[in-house]
Amino acid sequence: MITVSDMTFSFSGKKLYQDVNLKLVPGHTYGIIGANGAGKSTFLKLLQGKLEPTEGQINISQGARMSSLEQDHFAYDEFTVMDTVIQGHKRLYEVKTEMDAIYAKPDFSDEDGVRVGDLSAEFEELDGWNAEAEAAQLLTKLGIDESMHYTMMGELTENDKVKVLLAQALFGNPDILVLDEPTNGLDVQTISWLEDFLADFENLVIVVSHDRHFLNVVSTNILDVDYGKITPFVGNYDFWRESAELAQRLASQANAKKEEQIKQLQEFVARFSANASKSKQATARKKQLDKITLDDIKPSSRKYPYISFPINREMGNDLVKVEGISKSIDGEKVLDNITFTGRPGDKIAILSRSDLATTTLMQILAGTMEPDTGSVTWGVTTSQSYLAKDLNDNFDDQNAVILDWLRDFAEEEQKDNTSLRGMLGQMLFKGDDALKEINVLSGGEKVRIVLAKMMLLKANVLLLDDPTNHLDLESIQSLNEAVTAFKGSVLMTSHDHEFLETTANHIVEVSNKGVVDRLDTTYDEFISSESIQQKVKALYD
Repeated sequence: MITVSDMTFSFSGKKLYQDVNLKLVPGHTYGIIGANGAGKSTFLKLLQGKLEPTEGQINISQGARMSSLEQDHFAYDEFTVMDTVIQGHKRLYEVKTEMDAIYAKPDFSDEDGVRVGDLSAEFEELDGWNAEAEAAQLLTKLGIDESMHYTMMGELTENDKVKVLLAQALFGNPDILVLDEPTNGLDVQTISWLEDFLADFENLVIVVSHDRHFLNVVSTNILDVDYGKITPFVGNYDFWRESAELAQRLASQANAKKEEQIKQLQEFVARFSANASKSKQATARKKQLDKITLDDIKPSSRKYPYISFPINREMGNDLVKVEGISKSIDGEKVLDNITFTGRPGDKIAILSRSDLATTTLMQILAGTMEPDTGSVTWGVTTSQSYLAKDLNDNFDDQNAVILDWLRDFAEEEQKDNTSLRGMLGQMLFKGDDALKEINVLSGGEKVRIVLAKMMLLKANVLLLDDPTNHLDLESIQSLNEAVTAFKGSVLMTSHDHEFLETTANHIVEVSNKGVVDRLDTTYDEFISSESIQQKVKALYD
């Protein structure tokens, strides 16, 4: 159990939150939500003891072991996969390492024998003899083949590193599990496995995530970091959102009624205060007026960008024909014989267990990469705008000022500073933010200015390669609604379950062994259909 008592934390002279009181108990999964900069990751660091509260206390049950998801993907490059996972239980790994070092000595002394005896007893108490078997089981379930278990971490792909570090966090049944963006870089199958794992996990889980579907599936409680507070809600993300919107609406309605009452009283006082026969009534109303106070509805720290994709012209009868696309990269086949046809109005989700496969196909569709064989034929009435997954690929000049960079994509009547600043304001760039250079922007800021560019281009086809990857929940929600409302066609990749389920009506799964193409099918229908998934499985066997 974790108890937070009267906790205040200040950073650079600013109070991030004040007088926080929480009790986090085993058997619950707490999803932490809040705008970028509200203090979600800082709160995790406070719980982990990496930061100290400015005031108040954080108490963790004595003897409770906390495990967390490592954010530095290069931290264990000099270790094997197996050793990396076992290091998730720090004391167990320390005991194992010391035992191994003593056994490796050429001259084994009596003192060494006594020490090994003590270590062996502790090792057994920590279930150390089963450690490698448990680690291997976790790795296999996360999609790390047995042949890789003793490979050096530095030799793994980025996606495989993420899975190993997740196995490290889950290893050894920790009493408290802290996960900061655990679904980043994971494929659909691994995310689904993690959802099931956390549903069965009986200890305390604290998770930060921008994946709304994941938060809905795993969270029993929500901790809302906003207004300089951390407010607990019972239920998942959707329940929190509905509750928060209802509370705000009721408070606004109550204030509206009070404002009307104040207005009536003010009019009465103004009309009759100089009238002797009504002066007593006016005085009474004035006293009544002084007693009315409006409830304080604080502005939320959450900011939603305004995203809307207009189109210059309607599309004709043809969207796109993809015929026999194959591509190898560094001698390894990534795509093979990819063929499908998109129809006007289609919003096509492109899936794969390999991010390289989906990104390669998106680059070929956008014309930034040539296939080895095959062709892409766009309808003559189509126009495309493209958001590349590698954010730097979206900018020719990283030193460009945002305002000047965006001006190149605007129509003549929108090139003036006032129009462009207005658009940037809608995308949450205020005042002098418009004069920042692109190279100093965060990932989320870069995505938002590329989306602003796409809004200016008014193309009738959007190519979106993992557009939610760097965005906060509020920006994801705004983009989700914009893509849903878009009158043109979309070809997209994403790891965000809800984004795909609420937007896509055509699913295409691609691999180095072919394609599975399903028209008029939602994302949930695609992944839950046994017959479809059997065909998908054949792509990877």
